[in-house]
Amino acid sequence: MWGKENHIVEHFQKVKLNANRTVVGTLRGFDQFMNLVIDNTVEVNGEEKNDIGMVVIRGNSVVTVEALEPVSRGQ
Repeated sequence: MWGKENHIVEHFQKVKLNANRTVVGTLRGFDQFMNLVIDNTVEVNGEEKNDIGMVVIRGNSVVTVEALEPVSRGQ
């Protein structure tokens, strides 16, 4: 089941992946295995940026997830 109730969904995130890869985009959902759905995704490699659209990232590839905008914990 994809998580949508969490307060971090629909916010801009930076996701570090294994093999020194980094993507940024809007988190649309996740599941219990930390598989992520990210929209408006940009792969960042140093100064080079590559727009890759909507992606599903397997949880075993995720190293860290960092919010790039303030996240409210309110209802």
